[in-house]
Amino acid sequence: MDTQTRHALKKDSFAEATASSVSWLSGHRSGVVRWVVSAVVVVVLAIAAVVFFNVRGSAADSALGAALDTYSAPLAQPGAPAESGVYASASDRSKAANKQFVTVVAQYGWMPQGSKAHYFAGVTYQDLGQTASAETELKAASGSWDRNLSNLAKLALANLYHSTARDAQAIEIYTALAAKPSETVSAGVAQLDLADLYAAAGKQDQARALWAKVKDSDKEGAAGSIAAQKLEAKQ
Repeated sequence: MDTQTRHALKKDSFAEATASSVSWLSGHRSGVVRWVVSAVVVVVLAIAAVVFFNVRGSAADSALGAALDTYSAPLAQPGAPAESGVYASASDRSKAANKQFVTVVAQYGWMPQGSKAHYFAGVTYQDLGQTASAETELKAASGSWDRNLSNLAKLALANLYHSTARDAQAIEIYTALAAKPSETVSAGVAQLDLADLYAAAGKQDQARALWAKVKDSDKEGAAGSIAAQKLEAKQ
């Protein structure tokens, strides 16, 4: 087969393929258009979702940061004149911060910042002696996917249970935290709180056993040092 013939065949094959494609498109024009439109819509929605999440995330960060600034604001010195951003008492400061944390929860509860706001709302409610509201917020924070935040909330919840004479629930949480610690709540910290609970309940043997365990397992750490001091004080 000579070169001219091969070129002619290739040209004919391309023409046939093109004609076939055009014919298919003509017969499926509406379906193709719908597919293209759907693909464009999906891309636009994805971009819009990313932009929306970034904008909301920045707003949530700002709101949570402002609430944390309030919670860490200075307290007025006795006899000092009133000053903006300075609170007369810890209670006043907690009340102001609590309102901000609750607002963050209401506006951004579905975001990571909202989970953190749940925790701080619970802590500030506890500062104000509102244990029912504190329990509700801490339970919400304890369900966070972030174990560090979840464990912090669980520790605060266990302390709340202990302070409200619900030691059985507190013991259950302390034990679970010791079994599954995190960077924010080590096994030693959970065991120290549990030992303090036992000591307050008059269960000195159980308290000493836990202090000894923490002392041996955390010889160089703060928890081990505290446990050693507790053991010496009880001798």
